[in-house]
Amino acid sequence: MEIRSLGIDGVLEIVPRRHGDARGFFMETYNAERFSQAGIDLVFVQDNHSYSAMAGVLRGLHYQLEPRAQDKLLRVIRGSILDVAVDIRRGSKTFGKWVACEITAEKGNQILVPKGFAHGFVTLVPDTEVLYKVTDTYSPEHDRSIRFDDPVIGIEWPSVAGGFQLSDKDLKAPVLAEADVFAGWA
Repeated sequence: MEIRSLGIDGVLEIVPRRHGDARGFFMETYNAERFSQAGIDLVFVQDNHSYSAMAGVLRGLHYQLEPRAQDKLLRVIRGSILDVAVDIRRGSKTFGKWVACEITAEKGNQILVPKGFAHGFVTLVPDTEVLYKVTDTYSPEHDRSIRFDDPVIGIEWPSVAGGFQLSDKDLKAPVLAEADVFAGWA
């Protein structure tokens, strides 16, 4: 597998090797031993699957606070997304900065979003399915979100015909300055 940093410490693009022939392809999307050899020692405890019928479905920016924070390993099995991670570790030299990566079923790439980052994505095509593994289960008491269009963060979301489709929760999310974030990061 190929692993590359997306420019903020800990946020990685992972591209598993595909083995293909006339029948199709096979790829290993997760192998604990190989990930460990690459310095990624995580224990995943829950798998999630989302389906978005339209292009422009925007989910995020979501995260969970300690002690229930989650690392996420995300991939697309149909369609494509622009995936975004925002550093919300107060005290980090990259606090409030964001990185993005296009994740597609065709390419088979994945993104690893570590604890301490708000995460979101927008679907670029209709009928997009996203699978992701997390290192802790969902906890409503620790669940938080940040406004996707916070001007201080300044995420450059792509233009999508018909605009974005968001949940009520995401529309009502606070901006970063008003959000609970990870405190005391060194």
